[in-house]
Amino acid sequence: MLALLDTVTGRVEPLQPRSAGKLSVYACGPTVAGVPHIGHARANLVWDSLRRYLTWSGMQVRFVSNVTDIEDKIIAKANDEGTTTDEVAQRYEALWRQTMDRLGVQRPDDVPHATEYVERMVDLVGDLVGKSSAYVAGDGVYFSTASLDGYGLLAHQSLESLRAGARVEVDEEVGKRSPLDFVLWKLSKPGEPSWPSPWGPGRPGWHTECVVMSLDLLGEGFDLHVGGLDLAFPHHENERAQAVASGAEFARRWAHNGMVNDERGEKMSRSVGNVLSLPNLLDHYEGRELRYFMLQTHYRRPMAVSEDGLEQARASVRRFDNFLWEMRDAPAVTADHEVVGAFRARLDDDFDTPGAIGVLFGAVNTARSDAGRAPSIAAAVRECLGSVGVFSRDGQAQLGEREARLVAERDEARRQKDWATADAKRAELAAMGYVVSDGPDGTAIRPA
Repeated sequence: MLALLDTVTGRVEPLQPRSAGKLSVYACGPTVAGVPHIGHARANLVWDSLRRYLTWSGMQVRFVSNVTDIEDKIIAKANDEGTTTDEVAQRYEALWRQTMDRLGVQRPDDVPHATEYVERMVDLVGDLVGKSSAYVAGDGVYFSTASLDGYGLLAHQSLESLRAGARVEVDEEVGKRSPLDFVLWKLSKPGEPSWPSPWGPGRPGWHTECVVMSLDLLGEGFDLHVGGLDLAFPHHENERAQAVASGAEFARRWAHNGMVNDERGEKMSRSVGNVLSLPNLLDHYEGRELRYFMLQTHYRRPMAVSEDGLEQARASVRRFDNFLWEMRDAPAVTADHEVVGAFRARLDDDFDTPGAIGVLFGAVNTARSDAGRAPSIAAAVRECLGSVGVFSRDGQAQLGEREARLVAERDEARRQKDWATADAKRAELAAMGYVVSDGPDGTAIRPA
């Protein structure tokens, strides 16, 4: 059984689903106000790989991830562009889906949108006000963190410690009682999108939407809540606080992936200006190459991004490709049990993907010196890489996005008798490490 580090307990503990053989997972999705970046890639690839592995292991996984389609950033973007919040949200959600598809991330089973749940959020806020867990202030409704015993669980800090370290001053004119209190309902300014509520027209606070959506779709006590470490506090803590204060059992387990740093070790963020655009990155690297790059670092550790690291990941993927190409004519056999078992043992221990990849590299080395085991090892490598979404090409069967485009462009150039362009495309493919030949069905390539 797979074990993960629980953010709450700080211990690696086995996943124990509330229903045998089934796992309910919630992941905070995008605020659709901008271009997806490398941080989004890490979170989505880590949890997509976990989801795929659990499914491959025989678990029935229900994976829910929301879309925040109304929020301050979306309103600001619409104002800057002179358009509507709906147009901004729809445009960037389409870009998000396209980018995740290019990355090879499976679509969630359910994709709730914040705007679909506003009435239920109003009900939750009203319930919290009625229980004295929330209060009305001048600009909206706030959650009272002092009303909840154990606030700060995910941060591993007491309320007093968090309050002492708070950097946000209390706005006495508004009537906010503590710098840790967070908004549940924002009263709208003129011209802003709004929904009716007992406290006046407004919109929900960011921390409220995931509570309502996760409990509606997955039910109380759902198995696992995942996300980036930057969301653990305050976002996830504030989700948990609302659920507990309302009397609902929230997520049974929490898991968080580490941050993404640049090659100097500085955290990547839009505010610093060192964040990498994911669509631009996908113009240079395949989704599976980026996935492999991410999986080389344990999901809980900070990950440094550099061009050298990405190129090394590409070379490693190519090495697996070449091995499987060499074994393309081997007889169909059962995957090597020793290799698969060692691979699974690594992943079951807190999803140790670097260790699991090391098992596969060792297996390839063994196959080079043990021809008798080579076919079963090749079957194991193919199966194991597939279990986490690093689908290796087996000869011509699967082409990466860039290769497929170049092959199609070369074939079209040949049909047009544009020999100069066809030769240029051949040279590009050769520079990428492929042998190019002309077959009856057009351009054929294989690893060099």
